[in-house]
Amino acid sequence: MAGTTPAVVPARPTPCPLRSAVPSTLLSRRDLDFLLHEWLRVAELVERPRYAEHSRETFDDALDLAEQVATERFAPHNRAADLAEPTFDGERVRLIPQVRAALDSFAETGLLAAAMDATVGGLQLPHTVAAACFTWFQAANVATSAYPFLTLGNANLLLAHGSAEQVDTYVRPMMEGRFFGTMCLSEPHAGSSLADITTRAEEQPDGTYRLFGTKMWISGGDHELAENIVHLVLARIPGGPPGVKGISLFIVPKVLVGPDGSLGDRNDVVLAGLNHKMGFRGTTNALLTFGDGRHTPGGSAGAVGHLVGAPHQGLAQMFHMMNEARIGVGAGATALGYTGYLKSLAYARERPQGRPVGAKDPATAQVAIIEHPDVRRMLLAQKSYVEGALALVLYCARLLDEQRTAPAAADRERAHLLLDVLTPITKSWPSQWCLAANDLAIQVLGGAGYTRDHDVEQHYRDNRLNPIHEGTHGIQALDLLGRKVTMQGGAGLAVLTETIGATIARARQAGGAAADLAGRLADAVDRVGAVTRRLWADGDPVLALANASAYLEAVGHVAIAWMWLEQVLALPPEGGGDAFHAGKRQAARYFFTVELPRTGPQFDLLASRDRTTLDMRPDWF
Repeated sequence: MAGTTPAVVPARPTPCPLRSAVPSTLLSRRDLDFLLHEWLRVAELVERPRYAEHSRETFDDALDLAEQVATERFAPHNRAADLAEPTFDGERVRLIPQVRAALDSFAETGLLAAAMDATVGGLQLPHTVAAACFTWFQAANVATSAYPFLTLGNANLLLAHGSAEQVDTYVRPMMEGRFFGTMCLSEPHAGSSLADITTRAEEQPDGTYRLFGTKMWISGGDHELAENIVHLVLARIPGGPPGVKGISLFIVPKVLVGPDGSLGDRNDVVLAGLNHKMGFRGTTNALLTFGDGRHTPGGSAGAVGHLVGAPHQGLAQMFHMMNEARIGVGAGATALGYTGYLKSLAYARERPQGRPVGAKDPATAQVAIIEHPDVRRMLLAQKSYVEGALALVLYCARLLDEQRTAPAAADRERAHLLLDVLTPITKSWPSQWCLAANDLAIQVLGGAGYTRDHDVEQHYRDNRLNPIHEGTHGIQALDLLGRKVTMQGGAGLAVLTETIGATIARARQAGGAAADLAGRLADAVDRVGAVTRRLWADGDPVLALANASAYLEAVGHVAIAWMWLEQVLALPPEGGGDAFHAGKRQAARYFFTVELPRTGPQFDLLASRDRTTLDMRPDWF
């Protein structure tokens, strides 16, 4: 914040000769530089008081450091952690030792607190730069990076809603890498329906609470990677209102923490078992019981918890972490799609097979498979998905910076509203289409891609979780169509279409290919508005939301087309630039020619207010 001095970004590391000679297959640093500096112009943020101690050089130092640690400490054990997933012997969870070593290295960088205030030990980097840094770790090893990812969300929630004492007790150790954090929402009987959770919290004479219940699907729920695990738990205080209005939020540490920060009794939180997953195997995923009496802190059964903020505000508080996590899930999906694309691209350039269609002489040399048009089609589709998704993720991070630091209150409010609308899209679109990119990466490698000898099959398995967790694709669709585009009397939809409209106006003024793309995007944006009004014409939510997933997919494609048009406008004039810029233009052309037209039939379906799924009776299956 203004008036404080952020921690110094660690010095730029000495480049690894191999990395400097061979382009990374985790992410494209050239693409990140283009998005951050040529498009989003993050260096301009140093003119604002919060970032005044920084410069482009410190931003690039942070990116260099992230790439190096991700490459050297996270990527090497990605396959090993997948093959040797965590085990539980009834007492302890065991993971391969490389996970702890990587996380210790990550903690030493200070990047966990990259965007946080200097007052809590943060580097006070822009959110845009911090997001770009963390994407390196997600691309290198999404399972190991999940532990700091959850911890960061936990800490940010407590900074927003916790007391000063709670921040000192829990956030500072998390930022130092000594404590890790989780979010405990779902229960076995409730799933995503949080109105039905039953975990209860009984107030004690000393002002603490004792929690009793079971939580399911808790990523990072138990391990020995840190001194402590800070669980944020949704529970009900007896006598509170029914449904979501009666949910409160509690800090429940695995080990109790004394007033001086020392660790005390083992809390009554017990691991009942680990879930065995298709992907993300290196991240523990737990069934936790609270208050079963296995441990008796202070001589009594019940997990000791500390109320965050006021009673019955837990779900609203938890959404602070959930919304952050949803954008982070989109970033992770993007990273997995991106690294799969780069690995399939490298394979296609090196793998000789077959000859051009017109070559009749079998004695001629084989060509690399990238010479075959269908392989280029698959690579171009991947490129259009992952580079479009990365642009959307970083654009949302830039909105966070605007929301926090824009000089004018109206600009801060506008950024907040636009980010609200884009959050379900940013979570779900990459989770669907960067998974599709992983599928295409396997296809590019052919039979080799279906084996464990290459990374692409693991990337697909890891990415398959992302359409599910932090709110499924269907839940995000209901959020977008049922709340976000209708909120404040339609202000959510208005700010989205107005912002895209401003890009269209700039593209039309630029002329040439950009103006042609602008016309196509304008037609799609017009359909978004018309279809949304048609769906809500009579205010019937059942009918309006019957095909919400189609709405999310269509509007998501429109948003990605917008991101591509924004990138085209950031390129040098047509005919200028290098191969990188030419590739950007071609990927934009592909997305507008092949992908954006997919929205037409989807908008037609939505406009018809089709009842096929509504009228299908359960007994007809």
